[in-house]
Amino acid sequence: MRAIEEASIAPAPSPLKVVLRVASTVWSNGKARIGIVILGLFILVAIFAPLLAPYGARQNGFDRSADASAAHWLGTTAAGEDVLSQLIWGSQISIFVGLVAGLLSTVIAVLVGLSWGYVRGFGADVINFIVNLFLVIPGLPLMIVIAAYLSGGGIGMIIVVVVITGWAWGARVLRSQTQSLRSRDFVTAAVFSGERPFRIVFREILPNMTSLIVGNFFGAATAAILAEAGLEYLGLGDTTVVSWGTMLFWAQNSNALLTGQWALLFAPGLCIALLATSLTLINFGVDGISNPRLREGKQR
Repeated sequence: MRAIEEASIAPAPSPLKVVLRVASTVWSNGKARIGIVILGLFILVAIFAPLLAPYGARQNGFDRSADASAAHWLGTTAAGEDVLSQLIWGSQISIFVGLVAGLLSTVIAVLVGLSWGYVRGFGADVINFIVNLFLVIPGLPLMIVIAAYLSGGGIGMIIVVVVITGWAWGARVLRSQTQSLRSRDFVTAAVFSGERPFRIVFREILPNMTSLIVGNFFGAATAAILAEAGLEYLGLGDTTVVSWGTMLFWAQNSNALLTGQWALLFAPGLCIALLATSLTLINFGVDGISNPRLREGKQR
């Protein structure tokens, strides 16, 4: 009896222990480990780009469309710029846009999804109409229209376009989970105790959706990276900055494949694919937090 009483008043685990437990669960997944290593390498390259890049991002005093050599490992562009240097510097913009746009899309999805799943009546109908409107409109044409209308806005414009078109799916998923949690006993107890709806949503329901929100962030970040590259490739972004998307844009304009400059297309395309793949692999480990059946290794 005394043991039961002591167990009932046992303190909750500290936030640090919770974070370490989550990190251990994610790291225990082999696919997630590969994704973390790849993502970590890209982040290190972006941070230390001034030290790693042999030349400046816009330094163009070299031979034009030169083949790979000891001085230029991946050759040069049609404007006489070093491809490897642009690849290293371009990681900063691509990673920044992906993480910031993914974070903002997730924040909007959380706010809309939780409120949509908890409220009833006219308010829920209004949110339902807005979300469904964004879901039925094809994403790529909508991005192209918005980007063309907001042309000249630079990287900020790309982030806004990606956020506007990327939050709806996450909001629908979070709404379904919120509706499921809304009928649980602990939420009912909070309602009868007089808790305000805002506190119930963000203090009782939100903590039980952490893994789903984190997974939504990685999915949104992956979509943002691909969307940024696509818009830049179409010439709808700021072509004066150096990113993997603008590298593809200028390579296409200079007919890189016809001139044998395959590295101009292959190198940034491979980096975009690897970065998106790393985020997808990390998501496998995040899924293991909410679904123990998906865990690998000893912690399964």
